[in-house]
Amino acid sequence: MKRSTPWLAVIPAAALVLAACGGAEEPADDPEPADDTTEEEVDDEPDEPDEEVEDEDAAEDEEAEEVVRADADLVIWADDTRTPVLEPFADDFGSENEVEVAIQEVAFDDIRERLITAGPAGEGPDIIIGAHDWLGELVENGVLANVDLTGVEDDLEEVTVQAFTYEGQTYGLPYATENVGLFRNTDLVPDAPQTWEELEDIALGLQDDGEVEQGLVFPTEPADPYHNYPVVTALGGYVFGQADDGTYDASDVGIDSEGGLAAAQQFRDMVDSGLVSPDISYELMIDLFSGDDAAFAITGPWGMPDFEDVPFEVSPIPSIDGGTPAPFVGVQGFMISAFAENELLAQTFLTDFMATEDAQVALFEAGNRPPALTSAFDAVADDPNIEAFGEAGADGVPMPAIPEMGSVWDAWTNAYELIYEDEQAPDEAFQDAADQIREQIG
Repeated sequence: MKRSTPWLAVIPAAALVLAACGGAEEPADDPEPADDTTEEEVDDEPDEPDEEVEDEDAAEDEEAEEVVRADADLVIWADDTRTPVLEPFADDFGSENEVEVAIQEVAFDDIRERLITAGPAGEGPDIIIGAHDWLGELVENGVLANVDLTGVEDDLEEVTVQAFTYEGQTYGLPYATENVGLFRNTDLVPDAPQTWEELEDIALGLQDDGEVEQGLVFPTEPADPYHNYPVVTALGGYVFGQADDGTYDASDVGIDSEGGLAAAQQFRDMVDSGLVSPDISYELMIDLFSGDDAAFAITGPWGMPDFEDVPFEVSPIPSIDGGTPAPFVGVQGFMISAFAENELLAQTFLTDFMATEDAQVALFEAGNRPPALTSAFDAVADDPNIEAFGEAGADGVPMPAIPEMGSVWDAWTNAYELIYEDEQAPDEAFQDAADQIREQIG
């Protein structure tokens, strides 16, 4: 399955998966529903704060922020999902090389920031698990070492190597990928549509017949450039231009390219036809599809547990006007600290133990994300849904890890909202967004 083809941003809640790309087993930025409020009798005097409880909470928070490097030859920071998977491999590596290996459990969302502060102070790990879209910040802060993939690069999906390449240098060993695909309720739609036009006919037909409330669902409230990206790329649009090696060029903003403007109109047409509702939150998408009230849904593998009560299959998003959708691909992997006490030992652990089928299949079984190693992917591809996500991702592009991606999300999200609500002409909305992005990038 060899084919060629995030973000330092403060990402909006709409970019749900991006958090998923960061390693959570469901979108971490999934917006929380508003709490139900009830009228309560208000005391004349406010309650005094419980100083003892506050002190305890503060102490716990302070303790949670401290991570002291373990006393070992090789130290790995991993989250709670990956730690138990790594332990037997670490034990075997330690025994074989007569070294002490320690795995320290650190919350995934904390690893990046803690490496930046702890690494230079000599209290950081030798290896971390993280998402490829961390690269810009970590490389710019000088806390990552290059990772030599000689001997294993050809065994990895090309898009995953591209993802961990920053300014021509490789900074990680990839082990898993994730991207969106097309879910369909097989009771309602037995066969996968081959084109977007066929999908639209089926979805609107079921909707018109009253068999579903909404034919197609994906997050639109808030608007979500991440889930929308396959449609943009299928029509020739792009966020940033790419060099032959996959490097992103922030001076080439493609949101208002010919293909980007065609995509903007496509989204307005979807709303006008009734195919898409502008009022679908992530939670509502889950409720509609899992309740047999939607025929199709576009989301990632993190949605599978929520859909287990309905018969579904996953397939790549079908072609649109002959163009192939290219979703954003998030890649998880291992990175080596620039302050590693023994960089060669860390490198050996990655290429000899983590770039193996056994290790990547074990990580897949823990996180349910398609493996980056081709042989490991083939080993788990008997699950047709995993195979479908892999096929969709093979046509995808890495989520940009460059700092300039931070200038994209707000402007692009606002443009979608203006289009969905019919408050601005689609081409003008995307043109304005592109101009804002260029101005922020400078």
